[in-house]
Amino acid sequence: MLRTRTVVGVVLLCLVAGAAKADGELNIYSSRHYDTDERLYSDFEDQTGIKVNRIEGKGDELIERIRAEGANTPADVLITVDAGRLWRADERGLFQPVASELLESRIPEWTHHPDGRWWGFSKRARVIFYDKERVDPKDIQTYQDLADPKLKGMVCTRSASNIYMLSLLAALMEHLGPEAAEQWAQGVWDNRARDPEGGDTDQLRAIGSGECAIALANTYYFARILRLGDRALDEEALAGIGWVFPNQESFGAHVNISGAGVIKHAPNPENATRFLEYLSSEKAQQHFSGGNDEYPAVPGTPLADSVAKLGQFKEDNINLNILGENQAEAQRIYDRVGYK
Repeated sequence: MLRTRTVVGVVLLCLVAGAAKADGELNIYSSRHYDTDERLYSDFEDQTGIKVNRIEGKGDELIERIRAEGANTPADVLITVDAGRLWRADERGLFQPVASELLESRIPEWTHHPDGRWWGFSKRARVIFYDKERVDPKDIQTYQDLADPKLKGMVCTRSASNIYMLSLLAALMEHLGPEAAEQWAQGVWDNRARDPEGGDTDQLRAIGSGECAIALANTYYFARILRLGDRALDEEALAGIGWVFPNQESFGAHVNISGAGVIKHAPNPENATRFLEYLSSEKAQQHFSGGNDEYPAVPGTPLADSVAKLGQFKEDNINLNILGENQAEAQRIYDRVGYK
């Protein structure tokens, strides 16, 4: 049996590989660091009687751990964020295809691997947030607008090596072509208010403090602030932030996922498939929205109030496997323009 002990970064396990298999158990490696996911695991245990054991850590670290463990891995399922990272795991041969009529019927085709190697279960859009006093939203209706020289000294983003930034550029490469995507990266870099630092919440806080006028961030970070509040964003600062779902007249706002796949050498593959099917259930889908302020992957699932406040929008529905396929060139583009 797996036993977990949480430490900074990664949960360390002491286990014997041969003891990982148990008919009534499921071993999960997860980079989702949200306390609210406890409900997903406990509900699955209650419904099935299958005991969930898990490791939590950073996505890339877990990918490398499973790769190193090889055929002796105790992992049945890898859960991580961003299709680009799921693609990395698949490129390393970690996943096996899952054939499930239930998953096929509930998870939209563009949010899962073409061969069922990974599946998206929650969505987040990467949208433009802005200071209502300093920015006219008419000037930031597309991602391309962020490269307009009139926004010089106003834009804040995460670093170029961040998976969210890589996936956004990978999507723009698909829609605009590599040359135009590189021009975009150069323009956004030239328009920076500061060199990239911090996470998505830090970009939102920088708008509240006046350091930035415009920022890119995933919707669930802002929705969480709406639901829970944030000591670094008082009510006045929060009220001063607006948001735009970009490219509504063209390809739609960039959407990414949190997803999962069954490990190639999973000791408990049947239990793993049952867990993926559970994640597509209405109860689990509502929890993704209510517990972590994400958009559900299954169409028609009711939204949490915090997510509903952001509104509905036109999604960019290219198959998300493309984000991984274009990832290496996206990094090279950022490097060429000097994007830190």
